[in-house]
Amino acid sequence: MCLKERAWIEVDLDNLKWNVLQIKKILHQNTKIMAVVKANAYGHGIRVVIPELIKVGIHDFAVATLSEAIELRKLMAEGTILILGYTLPEKAYLLEKFKLTQSIIDFHYAQKLELQKMSIDVHIAINTGMNRIGINCNEKGQIMKIVKSKCLNVTGIYSHLCVADSFSSDDVEFTKFQISKFMQLNSWLKANGYNVPIHIQSSYGIINYSHLECDYVRPGIILYGCYSDNTKGSMELKPVLSLKSRVIEIRSVDNGQSVGYGRAYKIEGKKQVAVIAIGYADGVPRNINYADVLIRGKRFRIIGRICMDQLMVELEENCDMEIGDEAVLIGKSGNEEISVEDFSFNCDTISNEILSRMGNRLPRIIKNEF
Repeated sequence: MCLKERAWIEVDLDNLKWNVLQIKKILHQNTKIMAVVKANAYGHGIRVVIPELIKVGIHDFAVATLSEAIELRKLMAEGTILILGYTLPEKAYLLEKFKLTQSIIDFHYAQKLELQKMSIDVHIAINTGMNRIGINCNEKGQIMKIVKSKCLNVTGIYSHLCVADSFSSDDVEFTKFQISKFMQLNSWLKANGYNVPIHIQSSYGIINYSHLECDYVRPGIILYGCYSDNTKGSMELKPVLSLKSRVIEIRSVDNGQSVGYGRAYKIEGKKQVAVIAIGYADGVPRNINYADVLIRGKRFRIIGRICMDQLMVELEENCDMEIGDEAVLIGKSGNEEISVEDFSFNCDTISNEILSRMGNRLPRIIKNEF
């Protein structure tokens, strides 16, 4: 199939399964994985990823939005689907209809949901210091009112470790502070007769604070075999996604001529330039710097500005290349490889952003199925 595509994403399901097994190895026996599949499974394609995750025993998922949750529920009849973000209270009927679990982002929001008079499963988000969403952990009166609600069925509480990826002494102390505040709240709830499932570890919390015993963990980026940046973690992960396109034109450009918008790049000496059929509408950032593309196992530098639908690379003299050749932006070609961490570094961002920006017009192809 992908032989006919101008550009595509290749998904390696064997590597996805491998990563799940690596995560399970460091978890406590009774801890379950709540796979984070927001943003179209971090760009990998939710319809491709979900069936495989279910096969390896994952039945609990987290997304960001109501629309993502409904799409996911249509793919799976059972299991928890937690919406980490905001849902309009007026759409609470959809939460009930599709048996979704909504995050309580603050006390005022809980009150608005109660006014809908629907039976809704919720997880209470607890602010332990990130100051993004969640009820402050010292607001025990508010938390208890929600736990005792007749409409809101509290099936979990959670928080988020905002610097779990850092080993600086200040950040480690802050993470320990967050964990302590959260666990103290959990102990208080238990002392008052409420034994509620808890979760606080996302990807770096799993890696660096694996000693914690929670009911769930929420792996996101590591599930897909990569880290947020080039600071590698301790887990042996395998990348699930490759980003590929094709050479659609090869032209000779004379010395001093420019390439692309704004005449931003000028040729020195007579060169050949290859046009690759992928651009920023597919998720390749326009601000990418000093990045390469792999063609026939060799590296070629991107030149000029990224266009909406194409980009250009400069070729070696008498380069062995043909129209239709595969061009790899993320992944392997021969003995060469460009990781998503390297690609993201060249875009001055993190892997999470690059993956979640992958365009919907890129078909997701399962590796070895074409």
